[in-house]
Amino acid sequence: MIIGVLKESRVSERRVALTPAGVQTLVTAGARVYIQHEAGLQTLFSDEEYQEAGAQIAYTTEEAINRSDVIMKVAPPTEAEMTLMRKGQALFSFLHLIMSNQKTLDLMLKSGVTGVAYELIENSRGELAILQVMSEIAGHESLYLGAHYLQSKEGGRGVLMGSIPGVPPTSIVVLGAGTVGRTAAKAALGLGANVTVLDKDLSRLRDLHDFMPFGLNTVMATSYNIAKAVRFADVVIGAVLLKGEKAPHLVTEAMVKQMKPGSVILDISIDQGGCVETSRPTTIDDPVFVRYGVVHYCVPNMTTAVPRTASLALTNAVIPYLLEINEVGLEGAMARATGLAHGVCTYSGACTNAAIAKAFGMKAKTLGHLLSAAQTTHRN
Repeated sequence: MIIGVLKESRVSERRVALTPAGVQTLVTAGARVYIQHEAGLQTLFSDEEYQEAGAQIAYTTEEAINRSDVIMKVAPPTEAEMTLMRKGQALFSFLHLIMSNQKTLDLMLKSGVTGVAYELIENSRGELAILQVMSEIAGHESLYLGAHYLQSKEGGRGVLMGSIPGVPPTSIVVLGAGTVGRTAAKAALGLGANVTVLDKDLSRLRDLHDFMPFGLNTVMATSYNIAKAVRFADVVIGAVLLKGEKAPHLVTEAMVKQMKPGSVILDISIDQGGCVETSRPTTIDDPVFVRYGVVHYCVPNMTTAVPRTASLALTNAVIPYLLEINEVGLEGAMARATGLAHGVCTYSGACTNAAIAKAFGMKAKTLGHLLSAAQTTHRN
């Protein structure tokens, strides 16, 4: 297997898809790895480190793609990158096709590339294996971002995240009891904040109630309860995730209008459309805007603010799938590892994800049937 790691072309993306440690693991297993020149520059991984780990340097995007069976990046591919890809290659990256446009999907289908979305790959427990590690980072980030934007100089209420004797604690409301929500809630409780987590799944709330430190408030996520919670919140963390689908607007514009002046919304669900009606995507270089007196932070790739940690975590999560492909080939790995197959959005010119196909008015094809047909063709 030949792997090509692209340098991220979007100025707001600072992560790299594979670290030198990951390169060494793959090369030891018999793979060949090409790293585009200075791909690790913003994570402080030099070309020399990659070469010492066993990688070869590709000096252009075209060279890295042309030499590779598996192409790796972090951000969704650009149109220019997609036009260089061909049938028989696999692309591993965050794709977020449900939030993309028709042209991007059409280019992927026309190229015939196997598009594997990091955000949809699962592990043996049915968890979103790659997204989970990014969510853990985002959960921690949300606390210090909330603390930062609560400062008066940032347009916030001028209150301290947490509590001190004699002063009421900060009120943190978390929408969603998944990985982001659990991580954020735990960190907020550690600071002494008053934390409320809302979710539709009672079993998730029960787990939080039983295993989190004493003092956590768990509430069912009804419209009534959400409106009441966000009205008095200092910070609202939107951590809603529906696998492969757009996030619902749980916080309406009317609810935002009722929030306290200088309060902060961190819409972590923005990469899936956002769970707050007044949210819109922002960038790491221009991360916030104010609407109805409320500071909104809505950066889809927020973990790029800590690119070295995020790149290390991403590599740890994706390596097992790459080793599987190196051992039995892409088709063999997709057939054997159902978690990897869940991440496949396009294959051999067909859309294989039902939610994406529905969003674009097309009919999805079953990956298993396509793989069986491909195997029959190879045998003949």
